[in-house]
Amino acid sequence: MFINRLTRTLKSWTNKAPEPTAAPEPPKKQPLSRNYEDNIKKLQQLFANCSDVQFHPFQINLEEPVRAFIIYATTITDNQVISDSILKTLLEETRKLQQLTKGGNANLLQIIQDSLLNLTETSMVSNLDEVERKVFAGNAVLIIDGSSSALAAGVRGGENRSIVESDTEPGVRGPKDGFIESIDTNMSLIRRRLKTSRLKLETLEVGELTHTKIAICYIQGIVNEQLLQEVKQRIGRIKTDSILEGSYIEELIMDEQYSLFPLVQYTERPDKVTASLLEGRIAILVDNSPMPLLIPATFVTMLQAAEDYYHGSVFATFTRILRLIALNLALLLPSVTVAVFSFHQELLPTHLVSSVAGTRQGLPLPIALEILVIEFTFELLREAGIRLPKTIGQAISTVGGLVIGQAAVNAGLVSPISVIVVATTAIASFSIPNYDAGYALRILRFMLILLASILGGVGIMFGLMIILIHLCSLRSFGVPYLIPFAPLSLGEIKDILVRAPWWAMSKRPKSFRTVDPIRQKDNQGPSKPMDRRKRS
Repeated sequence: MFINRLTRTLKSWTNKAPEPTAAPEPPKKQPLSRNYEDNIKKLQQLFANCSDVQFHPFQINLEEPVRAFIIYATTITDNQVISDSILKTLLEETRKLQQLTKGGNANLLQIIQDSLLNLTETSMVSNLDEVERKVFAGNAVLIIDGSSSALAAGVRGGENRSIVESDTEPGVRGPKDGFIESIDTNMSLIRRRLKTSRLKLETLEVGELTHTKIAICYIQGIVNEQLLQEVKQRIGRIKTDSILEGSYIEELIMDEQYSLFPLVQYTERPDKVTASLLEGRIAILVDNSPMPLLIPATFVTMLQAAEDYYHGSVFATFTRILRLIALNLALLLPSVTVAVFSFHQELLPTHLVSSVAGTRQGLPLPIALEILVIEFTFELLREAGIRLPKTIGQAISTVGGLVIGQAAVNAGLVSPISVIVVATTAIASFSIPNYDAGYALRILRFMLILLASILGGVGIMFGLMIILIHLCSLRSFGVPYLIPFAPLSLGEIKDILVRAPWWAMSKRPKSFRTVDPIRQKDNQGPSKPMDRRKRS
């Protein structure tokens, strides 16, 4: 029995797995018919069980009455516009329509489109697939008897969120408007800031079922053409049934799929998108998403905030230095604490070592495990605060952290130094402008703590070398992730570690290989009256 079972198992292993059958081909596009009843029957079958899709039959009173019907989705259209601009016009302007159709009704739809409807967005469709897409894109489709085409009129409506200040990137100074889920509104927010025909907004649809509208935004004459073609090719390769948010596209077009660091930047601020376009970058707007994608992204762009350019250069430089210090604290403070108190006590003053040793007497856990437990608890509190409603989420995270930390210290489970280190690390991590970059630091922090608990300072240096090698190998659409540090570009340091005055930044960043590198003329800085006479 055992030999027979073994033989059957080996045979099953050696047999080739059956090749997967090819997916059935989608049905061919069915053209519309000239027959009125035939079109209604096909469309009723197509929109069966779609309760929000309405069929409104009526009659156009010409010399020979023409039967017609309008089909639209009530949930995404403006019913008042349909009633006033389409139905009322077709039913009341019959005399004018009769004069225009004296030669016959052969071009009735074209006449209605050109001379009767006062809607700006109209187009002709000729098959059922196009009718379906137009209806669910917020159009009313007019079909008349005797015509094999239909007229789609844009009557989008429905509820939209109002334009408010960004929740994820608030600022004290600067514009207070933020993107919303409507791509048309988002494009208008960018167009208001860039009043030029060089701003290009190329729209297309992605997703076999969702038909999500996306827009590729760039400034002609500034953007690098190779970068633009690469972006279009990567988006063109996307074959999926659904695109529900910009993160879907982000994961499908990134250079590296498993890197912790974000290779595509997102933002909720129109002013930040506009500034990025002026630097030669490309923005991808996605319908139903309030966060456009910015391409390419570098490590430096993750640490810059839009508000840096609304304050004076001295204050902005001070803020960037604070942000750089916070970056190092968020990444290294827990692991350095573990390494120092576990392996390198000689680096600390004697009185500090004795003071910390006094607080750690009788504690059950080593300092490395203490910090790991507190860090893990804090991550749970942070996640709980995000998932809970806003009214209680902040209270739970704040009060929970204070109560648990104080109770753990009083119970003799952890030392006060561990609580202080973790709290300082958390505060430092909140100063990182990009949320995804903060996520990467949170994960890497745990890795460095483990290395410090095993190898001490050597483990931290080993971990930092691995991180640095990985960062140097990353590319975002061909742009080195650590530019302008690797490769080094001294001319761009004035807008990285510091924020030079606007009159000193006459050229765009070289990182994005712009076609036109000149941003403004030189010698536009402040001057006294005597200096101006000398210049003239």
